[in-house]
Amino acid sequence: MSRLLRFIARITTPLARPLAGRRLIKLWAVLSHRGRSSGRSYSIPVAVARVPDGFVVPIPFGERTQWVKNVLAAGGCRLRWAGRDYDLVEPEIVGRESGAAAFGRLLGPTSIDRFLRLHDSPA
Repeated sequence: MSRLLRFIARITTPLARPLAGRRLIKLWAVLSHRGRSSGRSYSIPVAVARVPDGFVVPIPFGERTQWVKNVLAAGGCRLRWAGRDYDLVEPEIVGRESGAAAFGRLLGPTSIDRFLRLHDSPA
């Protein structure tokens, strides 16, 4: 399943990048973060679900991916979703039960069992 997800990501990422963060495409957002060592800025398209006080992002390749480590180390990130920018804080890894609830049936029978939970920054 991991190989299949990586293959799908290689195909969908270039397609999702120009659509992510737009007002009409609410499944995709652009997550901006800073490298832990390099300090370089990165932006990646991610699937998201809006929850009352933030967002939930699936982590299909696990917690060891660089963008997840960067967001956790920084204590937050910026997300462009539905045409708006959100500053998000207090990132935490949650399991399938909590994370998948935000997506409803959309995830289906995927093997994704980790999600990044991000909270809206206080104004």
